[in-house]
Amino acid sequence: MTYNILVVEDDIDIIKLLKIYLENDGHRVISAQNGLDALQIIENIKVDLVVMDIMMPKMDGYELTMRIRSKYTIPIIILSAKNEDNDKIMGLNLGADDYITKPFNPLEIVARINSNLRRFYDFNKIVVPKDEERQLIVGDLTLDTQKLALYKKCEEVVVTPTEYKILALLMKTPGKVYTKLQICEAINGDYIESDNNTMMVHISRLREKVEDDSKNPKYIKTVRGIGYKIAKK
Repeated sequence: MTYNILVVEDDIDIIKLLKIYLENDGHRVISAQNGLDALQIIENIKVDLVVMDIMMPKMDGYELTMRIRSKYTIPIIILSAKNEDNDKIMGLNLGADDYITKPFNPLEIVARINSNLRRFYDFNKIVVPKDEERQLIVGDLTLDTQKLALYKKCEEVVVTPTEYKILALLMKTPGKVYTKLQICEAINGDYIESDNNTMMVHISRLREKVEDDSKNPKYIKTVRGIGYKIAKK
C-alpha cells in the first residue's frame, strides 16, 4: 500500500536520499525544509507519517511535534543529530512515536517507517479474544476494548496507540511476564534492535500516566533481565 510520507529536513541531501529509498519501497514522498511549511502541508494534504529533524528554521521539531499532536494522531518519527537521552525522552514525551539519531542507515529508516505505519493503521484492528470481556480490569485501571480507551478510577487517561497496545497485551494476562522482544513483535509485527530504548521510554511514559508513584510502580513491573508484567492488583 502506498502512503504519503512527509520528510521535514533542512538538509536537501537527506531529503533526496530518503526520497530514493522510500519511493523504491512504494511510498509517496512530500518534503519541507522548515516546520512552518510542514504544518501547512499537513493541514492541506493527507499525510500518513512525518519524519522530521529537530533543528530547523522558523519552527523546530519539538514545537512542530506539539502543533501536530494538538490536532492529529499520525505517526511522527524524529530524525536528529541530537543523540542525548534527554533529547530522545523529550521528543517522545512531546508525542513522537520514534526517535532515530544521525548518522543513520536508510534501510533502517524505511524499516522503522513501515513498522510505525503498521502500528498505527492496524490500531483499530486490535481484537480481544471472544472469551474476554469488553473491559480489561486490573486494580483501578480499566481498558475498554471497544472504545479503545483507558480509565483510572473512572477518569479517562489519554494514551497513544502504542501505549494502548502495550497495556492491552499486559492486561489480558496479569502476572504474565513478556520480554521486550515479545512486546515489540506484538505491537509492531517485527523487532529492530534499537527498539529496546524506545520501548523503555514508552514504559516510562505509561508509568507516569497510570501509577500513583512512577518511581515505585505497583502496576507495570520490571522483571530484571527479562521484561515487563502488569501486577495482579
